[in-house]
Amino acid sequence: MPLLTSSYRPPRGFANGYVQSIYPTLFRNLDLPGLKRERLELDDGDFLDLDWSLCREGRTSSLVIVSHGLEGHSRRPYVLGTLRQANREGLDALAWNFRSCSGEPNRLPRMYHSGATDDLHRVVCHALQQGYQRVHLVGFSMGGNLSLLYAGRDAHMPQAVASVSGFSVPCDLKGSANQLAGRRNRIFMWRFLRDLRVKVEQKAQRFPDRVSADGYPQIRTFRQFDDRYTAPLHGFKDALDYWQQSSCLSYLSQLKIPALLVNADNDPFLSAACYPRAMARQHDYLHLEVPDSGGHVGFIERSTDQTYWMEKRALAFVKQVDG
Repeated sequence: MPLLTSSYRPPRGFANGYVQSIYPTLFRNLDLPGLKRERLELDDGDFLDLDWSLCREGRTSSLVIVSHGLEGHSRRPYVLGTLRQANREGLDALAWNFRSCSGEPNRLPRMYHSGATDDLHRVVCHALQQGYQRVHLVGFSMGGNLSLLYAGRDAHMPQAVASVSGFSVPCDLKGSANQLAGRRNRIFMWRFLRDLRVKVEQKAQRFPDRVSADGYPQIRTFRQFDDRYTAPLHGFKDALDYWQQSSCLSYLSQLKIPALLVNADNDPFLSAACYPRAMARQHDYLHLEVPDSGGHVGFIERSTDQTYWMEKRALAFVKQVDG
């Protein structure tokens, strides 16, 4: 399949990848009235908080399920923008919060991680029990990796999952971790580790035999964090084992449903391996789109209602698949 030519063009003054990555966090504000929060109780004693955005009374035949990024949640502007766009296209939508990301700590020692497709599977199965005939997965950053990994790796994925889209996806977790460890990304790394510290300290208080926050300020990279916390809490040998098993790049070749991967060429978080051009050229299902600009979960557009290009692109792909 040929690589897709992107229609995205940044507004004047927004071509820089760092500007694209930072600006929405500081200046984009969205509200979506009518969200309905549901707590999904899990078979392991934990829970996931889901936010539903229904476009009309009753159920539509297709549902869009949105997965947020690292240290994100279902009320982030890019998530709300996607829910809103789905409703505008006549589709119901659901955004789910990873464990510990809804504003309330989860109950178990485990948290969330890039390979936790079991939780996405729980959400998909719960959604299908509500009567939807088709499900379309849309993920951003870590949520994009999770969605593509699920579609490529999990043999038990229901046949009702009709498509998957990922934006700003760290397909190669090791390479992306190395990118974020660089000097130019120090502010992003600091912010992620600052936010994760809150969750680590909560776990240390509730499970002192499993988690310790002692010495946390000495952690400077994801390799250090994943070696100390992610790997032991989730059954991996170490950070390298976690990254290898949880990178969707290893499973893209196994995709059997239409998949859209959109990674901006100037994304400061992504390594060269996150642009699988050669694979896409030979793949029947993988559509790779590499805009020159866009940054990380940026793709800014000027509009009166703060609609961004990536949300319109995601729903255009969903509608194309739905026919």
